[in-house]
Amino acid sequence: MKQTSGSAENDKKLKWWQLSLLGIAGTIGTGYFLGSGLAISMGGPAVLLVYLLAAAGTYAVFDALARMTAAQPEQGSFRSYAKQAFGSWAGFGSGWLYWFSELLIMGSQLTALSIFSRFWFPGVPMWIFAAGYAVVALGIVFFGNKGFDRVENVLAVIKVAAILMFLVIAAALLAGWIGGGKFTPKVPMSYKAFFPSGGIGLWSAFIFAFYAYGGIEVLGIMSYRLQKPEEAPKAGKVMLLGLASVYILSIGLAVIMVPLSAFNPKESPFVLALRSDHLAFVPHLFNGVLIIAGFSTMTASLYAITSMMITLAQEGDAPKVFSKKWKDKYPFLALCLIAGGLTGTVIMALLLPGKVYEYITTAAGLMILYNWAFILLSSAKLLKPSILSGVKRWSGLVLILAAVSGTLFHKLSRPGFYISLLIVALIALSDWIVQHYRSKHEAAGKEQHPDAHKGSFHTLPGGPGFRIKGIRLRKNKI
Repeated sequence: MKQTSGSAENDKKLKWWQLSLLGIAGTIGTGYFLGSGLAISMGGPAVLLVYLLAAAGTYAVFDALARMTAAQPEQGSFRSYAKQAFGSWAGFGSGWLYWFSELLIMGSQLTALSIFSRFWFPGVPMWIFAAGYAVVALGIVFFGNKGFDRVENVLAVIKVAAILMFLVIAAALLAGWIGGGKFTPKVPMSYKAFFPSGGIGLWSAFIFAFYAYGGIEVLGIMSYRLQKPEEAPKAGKVMLLGLASVYILSIGLAVIMVPLSAFNPKESPFVLALRSDHLAFVPHLFNGVLIIAGFSTMTASLYAITSMMITLAQEGDAPKVFSKKWKDKYPFLALCLIAGGLTGTVIMALLLPGKVYEYITTAAGLMILYNWAFILLSSAKLLKPSILSGVKRWSGLVLILAAVSGTLFHKLSRPGFYISLLIVALIALSDWIVQHYRSKHEAAGKEQHPDAHKGSFHTLPGGPGFRIKGIRLRKNKI
């Protein structure tokens, strides 16, 4: 009987290739479908280079997170490791950085969904679409849906199918099988054609290349579900190789099919590339798929930050009231806070209809990278040191720094940089207040009960003896 139970439990575990496929499907979203157009308009065809560099930087982050997971699986993942490496202040900061990054990602996705919807209804204000999608997503998470996981899997297949559809149709148009050979490849052969905005334009586009890989930390969280956690790095390599191949191939096709002047932040480059008199229905079909894919990713992000808010509240890093559930089932208060953040996005869409996507996407991408830097720095403290891991870690940090600094050199991305700094400053101030109050409370408790709190600061939710200095992690040869 025990063997049967163990076998059933093992069946629920993931194989490394399943994790790779989940990562590919879960990462592809509006950052790729729409954000790539913004990257191309800034950097020109040369953005293919930064998508490769962003893949390398993303791999460095996933490799560090996967190796920590293989040594000591933790459901809290990067947040638990940050707390273990640097103390409770780091757990607070990492958790809230992730929460705000996902909130901004949702804002970016809402804006992208509104842009896609205006493809059919150009006269409807963006904020109306944004408000409508937000209400529907909040309703899904509030009431819950036991079958939503299955729906997400179906939507993930639709996303991958959409990319394959684009690749096949684009190749057919270029080969002359459709459209009578009207589409001739416009391959950039000169330096000016490949780097129309020079090095500065390419540097500014770097953040949007990284943004297309956003979500890798969620894959790290899922790594503890692997049948063999030590295979997490392999899953990451295959996933990133697949993503990079898809991104380079599809963006490369779009670049040689569409004049550079036609790319803009308001239309997906893939919809632009598929416009043809012989295939008038295809852009409409593809646009519908983009809306389904974007809504899927946005709702998944909503689930993630709702869970993170409840966890933060339960562990004392957020007001306890947000951990409470109405009728012990519905996370009403946590969703109210999230709804407030999304309302801010809708207001921005109302006030800044022409620039909101660029601003929010830049800020969201930066918040992701700040958290990734936390992951790399945590791995330096917790993993057994080696020359190779050090090279990966520092290469990742340098690429992240390059993407962050590049946002200062373009008028569309610069406001997003300042928005991210403001959020980081608010998190840091809140962190200082919480840690100051916590230390005073613990000191007062120790005076009243000297033995009651002995060692409590050095344990984590992962289990007794899992100490801040990472002793148990260092016992594993990674």
